[in-house]
Amino acid sequence: MELTAVDVRAWLAEDFGEGDLTSESVVPDGTAAEAAILLKERGVVCGLELVHAVFAELDPDVRVEAIAADGDETEGEVARLEGDARALLGGERLALNVLGRLSGIATATRHYVDAVAGTGATILDTRKTTPGLRALEKYAVRCGGGTNHRLGLFDGILIKDNHLRVAGSLDIAVERAKATGVEVEVECDTLEQVREALESGAEMILLDNMSPSQLTEAVALTDGRAKLEASGGITLDNVRAVAETGVDFVSIGALTHSARALDVSMEVA
Repeated sequence: MELTAVDVRAWLAEDFGEGDLTSESVVPDGTAAEAAILLKERGVVCGLELVHAVFAELDPDVRVEAIAADGDETEGEVARLEGDARALLGGERLALNVLGRLSGIATATRHYVDAVAGTGATILDTRKTTPGLRALEKYAVRCGGGTNHRLGLFDGILIKDNHLRVAGSLDIAVERAKATGVEVEVECDTLEQVREALESGAEMILLDNMSPSQLTEAVALTDGRAKLEASGGITLDNVRAVAETGVDFVSIGALTHSARALDVSMEVA
């Protein structure tokens, strides 16, 4: 995971403003403290590097000892802190917000990955991410065992209905897209569109909001001529049935836009 100090400074500035009034008025300058960061429910840890970066920005002498590693599924103590008490108290909420958010995404992803184990299907994320946090949220998906789809508009082609309306036809859109040399994916919500996408030379097809029976038909129709991605309406209750149809990928926007943050806390000794 890549993280610049600028990101952390901006996040801290939002919280601190002109200063931490509570800690500065209650805690004498120079007071030392020890603390533990706890995952209060079982889940996949993600964001410990960010925890370290938050406290290091406030005081480079703060010692952060990781007890777990990103990607570990665990519960309880995940890190120990030692250093300036004002730095620990000032960075507490930001560190916990990020750790809880990313660990929630990683945990949700792990649940989906476990649910499709043995089917051969790969769990993908989407671009339904929090503005400014996409790289971190997609990192959390990887920590949970999922795979990142395109990171943005710049590294993949996905032709959707609105593109087709502007381009004029699927054939024209695919022909233009294939001229880039980048793999071309086309969104389809009917089997007839799947046939058209195959005839146009699409290399990957997004099967949008199709039932398991429709997905099974699409797999048979495609017969390996294109990779297939199922998306839309995917839940933990139905993801295995979707994966068992034979699709190559299952993409789930909820991994990043709806994952519940895990319950985390910091306790001063």
